[in-house]
Amino acid sequence: MADEVENVAAEPIEDRETAIVVSPASNLPFIITLVALLLYFGFQTLQLFVERGNLSMMKSSQDSALQEAQKVQEQFKNLVSKTNQLADQGHAGARMVMEGLQRQGLGAPPVPESKAPSKAETKPTK
Repeated sequence: MADEVENVAAEPIEDRETAIVVSPASNLPFIITLVALLLYFGFQTLQLFVERGNLSMMKSSQDSALQEAQKVQEQFKNLVSKTNQLADQGHAGARMVMEGLQRQGLGAPPVPESKAPSKAETKPTK
């Protein structure tokens, strides 16, 4: 009976030793995954910086064209306002030009004729 107690007590010790020896921890797959993610995010960051540089270069190349367009638009507005003043003074050609611009949606809207103020209609109360 004493032999049986020794055998039972001896078995868990051997199992513990084999369990420790059997499970070696390998971090290689984890390390490879981390390196791959690091390379991926590094590449994406580099590409974003390159694209940002390209966008800023494109924006700077369009600035001069934008300024020129704003200048032409301001000149056109000035021309339309002067033509509108001539049309208001009774110039037939200027009036014809303004009507053409208004048909195209470019000119100043026609000034509505002022009417005599009418009495406000009141609704009957119920």
